[in-house]
Amino acid sequence: MKKRKVIIDTDCGSDDAMAIAMALNEPTIEILFFTTVHGNVTAKQAAINTLTTIEYSKTYEPPVYIGCKKPLIRDSHFAFETHGNDGMGDIGLVPKRLKIKKGYGVLKLIEALTNAEDQEIEIITLGTLTNIAIAMRIAPDVMKKAKRISMMGSQGLGKGNVTPMAEFNIWQDAEAAKIVFEFGVPLLVVGWDACLGDAMLDSADLEKISSGSKLGKFTIDCNRQLLEMNRDRFGVELLDMADPAAMSAILNSDTICDCDDYYCEVDISTGPSYGAVLVYDNFECKKPANAAVCSKLHGSKFKDYLYKTLCESQQGG
Repeated sequence: MKKRKVIIDTDCGSDDAMAIAMALNEPTIEILFFTTVHGNVTAKQAAINTLTTIEYSKTYEPPVYIGCKKPLIRDSHFAFETHGNDGMGDIGLVPKRLKIKKGYGVLKLIEALTNAEDQEIEIITLGTLTNIAIAMRIAPDVMKKAKRISMMGSQGLGKGNVTPMAEFNIWQDAEAAKIVFEFGVPLLVVGWDACLGDAMLDSADLEKISSGSKLGKFTIDCNRQLLEMNRDRFGVELLDMADPAAMSAILNSDTICDCDDYYCEVDISTGPSYGAVLVYDNFECKKPANAAVCSKLHGSKFKDYLYKTLCESQQGG
């Protein structure tokens, strides 16, 4: 079977790490390389965290390039309170062997698409969309060659996680997100709401994954700060894993419960709605749909896929 060729763009914090580990253990895809971007942490720290995850995954080792270090217009607002100062729970996780590759991530992305056939490469984004927007501005014809851009981003059909209206990845650089949504490449948008409800990992899920393999334990351990924060929020052990939920929807469509086509518009106005993605259905907007929006996963299928990629794939290895 011919493998799907993908490039993953990430602001690698602890939930990105779980999603990246899933992707590295998905046999139907080939990750050509990673690019990192400011977001949960700095672009350089995101690269360090990506390399750490690759080492723990013990599969193959795609190169990692650093991309944009700040948003197009605003200053960065890192998520240290959620993922720790190093993005990985501040438990001392560092790569022991792998190094960041030389080269600018945005230019590496453009180069890869330039040398590829039309529709040959998919782009998966787990963080802020600055790298993608810059590439679209530098080389629009080349970026049109992408088969699809699949992202964890937006509040979906629900509420935001950084403001009542906005989800963090879009809010961090809404101007970049606006460029991406209006560019014209097919989009799969997995909203924040897709990781909630039945898709949230409870104490039994955490124990199953953590005890299932060394990689599973790594992906839970690095999310300890988020887990502590959620104990205060919910009163029980729960993890809302936005990037793993998105990766599941992107790589295994059987885990998707609700996904429909909509016209989406990014709000870049000054005020409380900055970073919101306005999702119009066919009755509200005469413009054609520009994105498929996934707003819900089958919780049990998602968790089965998590265990398969993080634990079963590692057994006997």
